Amino acid sequence: MEDVLSQLLPLLTALWWPFCRTLAMLSSVPVIGESVMPVTLRILLALVLAVLMLPMVQRAAPIDPFSMHGVVATVEQAMIGFVLGLAFHYTTAVIGVLGFLVTSQMGFSMAVMNDPMNGTSSDVVSSLLSVLSIIIFFAIDGHLMVVGVIGASYQAWPLGAGFGNLLLQTVAYNIAWVFAAAMLLAIPVVFSTLVVQLGFGLLNRVAPTLNLFSLGFSVITLFGLLMLTQMVRFVPEHYVAMTNRILNLIQQQMVAAHGG
Repeated sequence: MEDVLSQLLPLLTALWWPFCRTLAMLSSVPVIGESVMPVTLRILLALVLAVLMLPMVQRAAPIDPFSMHGVVATVEQAMIGFVLGLAFHYTTAVIGVLGFLVTSQMGFSMAVMNDPMNGTSSDVVSSLLSVLSIIIFFAIDGHLMVVGVIGASYQAWPLGAGFGNLLLQTVAYNIAWVFAAAMLLAIPVVFSTLVVQLGFGLLNRVAPTLNLFSLGFSVITLFGLLMLTQMVRFVPEHYVAMTNRILNLIQQQMVAAHGG
């Protein structure tokens, strides 16, 4: 029994490092990291991926997980996985901001429903776009991209080598890109509803007795729905472009880390 434990302990110790990085990344990536995904299933998936990543970790020098060096390495692995998953989460954040912008312009701010993905209430347009983003995520094999990034990250940031401040700064600075990408998608709806509102405002000044403001809300909503149906067709293309941007961002950081 002691011989079995003596052979099993090094294996469990080596398995701990990829498990920390994989679980942290799966907890922050879109769809898999949402609250609708059971925690036990996420842990089981991280454990399976950790077993697959085990040969990459065994190349590094062994670290005692119960030492201070092991605690620092655990935090390091969790930080790397979380930041990489956060970069993938930008695409979902763009869709969420897009739904909020479109809803506020169409007058659907009060039309809310339960959102099982986030565990809170959200507007109907954001819920619709969230479901669309989930379908696109699996359609472009986003889950396989996540696994590929986890495997490639061990070459750029091996165990105990650190990750530097460049990765954190790059991911933090790209938060502004989320709002820019969402606004780029929402411009047609925002501009068209603004033109309709300006037109009704001018008509109300010309003929105030017609009370066009009561009619304007319905017309703006119908016009916004028409523009939304036209905009939804281009969301998959933009989602793929945003995912490619994220992959290029991660690849640049890996090349910089591997070269440094």
